[in-house]
Amino acid sequence: MKIALIGYGKMGKSIESIALERGHTIVARVDSSSPIDKTDLSEADVAIEFSRPELAIEHMRFCFSKNLPVVVGTTAWNSSETTLFSEAKEKNAALLYSSNFSIGVNIFFEINKKLAELMEGHVDYHASLEEIHHLQKLDAPSGTAITLANGLMENNDDYVSWVHAENKTPHTTDGQLSVTSYRKPDVPGTHVIRYVSDVDTIEISHVAHSRKGFALGAVIASEFLHGKTGVFTMSDVLKLK
Repeated sequence: MKIALIGYGKMGKSIESIALERGHTIVARVDSSSPIDKTDLSEADVAIEFSRPELAIEHMRFCFSKNLPVVVGTTAWNSSETTLFSEAKEKNAALLYSSNFSIGVNIFFEINKKLAELMEGHVDYHASLEEIHHLQKLDAPSGTAITLANGLMENNDDYVSWVHAENKTPHTTDGQLSVTSYRKPDVPGTHVIRYVSDVDTIEISHVAHSRKGFALGAVIASEFLHGKTGVFTMSDVLKLK
């Protein structure tokens, strides 16, 4: 498979390494010195987009216009999610988006939903979410943390909103989920869900050891998307639905 990399920072280079290991070819690289409208993507079978939030929408629309399937890992553009997904369907394009491409994280998403369902009605427990990322992480809370928070609320009617703070636990009232972000050197990504009562704590966590898991998942997602049309997520790739 011939892959175009849109964004060639640390994640782009990790994806390149995994793609080559799996027998694929990198035919184009889009970055600040080679913007997407100046790059020849005609040979690509699929694009993998890990750039910046302010560029992701432009990149997706460009791929739609070229009938190029695109896997998107950039986060913090989600206020436009409904519009972009509708555009992809209208143009019979192929789009696969995930807030996190790690296979382990996507399994963790499902565990979080099940635990939230089991904890509903147990009002002695208060839920909280903590996420830790590297200092270069642009968005806080992370896209992964938002997915976890929304997954918890969708499966536990005791929580109707979430409140975020950086480097400290936010003040919450009944029905609010506490979400705390920390940024530390050289942390690929850690997410922890806790339910705390006066007598005990129930905790689940996912700790990434490196970027390799995210890169591998993105390449697997591109293999899945190749030759398809429609809007997909990692739940489709991993058959978690």
